Amino acid sequence: MKALAAFLKRKDIEISAKRYGIDALAAMAQGLFCSLLIGTIINTIGAQLHLAFLTSPVATIAGTEYTVGGLASAMSGPAMATAIGWALRCPPLVLFSLITVGFASNALGGAGGPLAVLFVAILAAEAGKAVSKETRVDILVTPLVTIAVGLLFSALLAPALGKAAMKVGDLVMWATELQPFLMGILVSLVVGIALTLPISSAAICAALGLTGLAGGAAFAGCCAQMVGFAVISYPENGFGGLVSQGIGTSMLQMGNIVRNPKVWIAPCVTSMITGPIATCVFHLQQNGAAVASGMGTCGLVGPLGVYTGWVKDVAAGQKAAITGTDWLGMLLVAVILPAILCPLIHALVRRMGLVKDGDLKLA
Repeated sequence: MKALAAFLKRKDIEISAKRYGIDALAAMAQGLFCSLLIGTIINTIGAQLHLAFLTSPVATIAGTEYTVGGLASAMSGPAMATAIGWALRCPPLVLFSLITVGFASNALGGAGGPLAVLFVAILAAEAGKAVSKETRVDILVTPLVTIAVGLLFSALLAPALGKAAMKVGDLVMWATELQPFLMGILVSLVVGIALTLPISSAAICAALGLTGLAGGAAFAGCCAQMVGFAVISYPENGFGGLVSQGIGTSMLQMGNIVRNPKVWIAPCVTSMITGPIATCVFHLQQNGAAVASGMGTCGLVGPLGVYTGWVKDVAAGQKAAITGTDWLGMLLVAVILPAILCPLIHALVRRMGLVKDGDLKLA
């Protein structure tokens, strides 16, 4: 056991929830942002502004035409896998080999490809790290082992993982359609909490393919956390804190939450209010890329995802037009209600003596 422990340490193979459940998951989300999400945004900009160079095919591969945004979206598997490899501190030959692994696992995982990429890329990356620089023909052995392990587990695991992820996502979406009030509360709270925790709510939503009403509830919960924390901490953090949390990430408050978990009460209660408002009052659906459901106001990706979904639904004939009520609902759920409700709830929490000055101060 000591020899194995020494080998794993030398290879920087750390089998832990933090390395795989936090570092790898967060990196995977960044890979998704830089491929699928950016591609979707490019396509939306091109379609709305009627820019021919963004809407016209720029490449034809195996009979399929791709726009600029389409090419970016098609690279989501390789982008996720290499991002995971970077988080796992893979040496160059392993990292570059994960491009193939990501493509295979994402393709074989189907609609649940992101979850398949997460598991398969981790297995392939650690196998590659284990053999890296252990032989004199490293340039052959390391890529061969990384790709072989990746393709093997892609074939064995990816289809099942993809189907499982989609079944869970479909179950959540079905339950939200059936019980929009209760599930609106639950989905909004859980995904909002995930956004603030050092894990990736975006990657979770992408892995589960969370869209529709459930995507709208998830969007509401994330906005409640980000805008809520930004506004209630404004007296202590000023404009910089408002921007860094409001369009950056509420994860910045994790240190303060650990020191005093009660500072989390107001954003969480706010998400439990705005979630069912999104699902029951405005019937807000997030039908853009599933990753946008877990982004909130971060870089305005969440609102862009909602808008992209509207555009897609109109084009598909599933929605007559984008109405003023649609815009009002999104603005209220994303910004206005969190900016009003969260401070009111936080004031009550302060009055109860559960939170004091300085508890939300960012370092």
